[in-house]
Amino acid sequence: MKKGTLFLVWIWSITGAWAQTQESLNLEKALELGLENNLQIKIGVENQSLRSLDKKIAAGNFFMPTLNANYLRSFSTEDVTQTFVSDPENPREIDAAKSRNKAYSFVGIYGFRPESLVTMRRLGLLEEISELEAKIIVENTIAGISTAYYRLILELQRFKVLEQTLALSKARLEIAQAQYELGGAGKRDFLAAQVDYNGDSSLLMTQYQVIQNARVNLNELLATDPSTDYLIQDSTISIGKTLSLDELVENAFLDNKLLLANQRRNNDAFLQLKELQAQRLPALNLNSSFNNSVFNSDAGFLIQNERQGLNYGGSITFNLFSGLTLNRRIQSAKVNQRIQDYSLEQFEIQLKSDLQRAYNTYDNNLGLLSIEQKNYQVAKENSEIALERFRLGIASYLEFRDAQVNLLSAENRLITSVYQIKEQEIELLRLSGNLFFTTSLEEETN
Repeated sequence: MKKGTLFLVWIWSITGAWAQTQESLNLEKALELGLENNLQIKIGVENQSLRSLDKKIAAGNFFMPTLNANYLRSFSTEDVTQTFVSDPENPREIDAAKSRNKAYSFVGIYGFRPESLVTMRRLGLLEEISELEAKIIVENTIAGISTAYYRLILELQRFKVLEQTLALSKARLEIAQAQYELGGAGKRDFLAAQVDYNGDSSLLMTQYQVIQNARVNLNELLATDPSTDYLIQDSTISIGKTLSLDELVENAFLDNKLLLANQRRNNDAFLQLKELQAQRLPALNLNSSFNNSVFNSDAGFLIQNERQGLNYGGSITFNLFSGLTLNRRIQSAKVNQRIQDYSLEQFEIQLKSDLQRAYNTYDNNLGLLSIEQKNYQVAKENSEIALERFRLGIASYLEFRDAQVNLLSAENRLITSVYQIKEQEIELLRLSGNLFFTTSLEEETN
């Protein structure tokens, strides 16, 4: 008996220490921490920034001219022998003839290729895809944190159920001991009560470990230290309003971020084809330059040659033949477009199926919930009656234990049923693209 009392004191001291040392945490704060600290979200945001920069770089390359400045300065010393047509027999020899060259120029080039317009549209699509991918990471993070948060609540509820069960086992053990000492019951009943108490104590200790692991899982998603202990503000799990499958499907085809990303990838495949086809169109190049050069030489008829002026011109280039490479690339792009069409259609089918499966589980659990609520009330009343009958000595220890186990099982099924409904609710909202609990959460990631 003393060991049992000490064990209860140990359990109560643990739960009391939690309440004293833990920082308070609710779902909203958990989501805020997760969105702020999650490294996958930070990676997604950076990838989005890269895509935006790629678009700006391409815009500069495609639609802005290039301007280069060149400067040349050179010196030479050479031995020169010059033979003239008028006097081939008497060549002119100049030792160590010096020459100097100085030139500078400004060159401007502007080239326009028709496929550039398509490429810019593609880059815009890729930027949108990157933004959607970042939002997908946010949604998955929210779903993961929410599920882990409610999972911790479930395990804490199970801990309380086991505490109540242990308290009943303790009461039963005390009754059995008193009856045994007074000669009203055999030692067998007393030992059986002690075994059951020890078993319930073991279950409670195991559940404590389960809670600790659930805390670690939540902390991992929050990107905080695994040993961090938060005082969970919510003691129960609240179920939202009943969801409609038709509304979920409709919203999914409008707001599911993964579907939207696949649609844009499909458009990208189409633009890749148009980009290649546009390469058959003529390309325009314009160029202009200003040149200034001075050449001095000790050899030759000209002592100094100086040139200065503006040059300009343009060209139009037609791709007449490229060894069938372009044609093959176009055919490959057409095949890729068909693949993307099939992939998009397959994803739409999968999305509907995922919604249907999740909703079937959700709807079934809603139906089970009312049954489990009624069953719990019956098991609770039966356990109270069995305890009183056991106190009065008109019920066996087996009858009381059966009632106790039934109550434990009924309460576990009830709280598990609520958690499963919440779990499917989160999944359905994620699939429908409506998991952002507040608009501010989405704005923080943009």
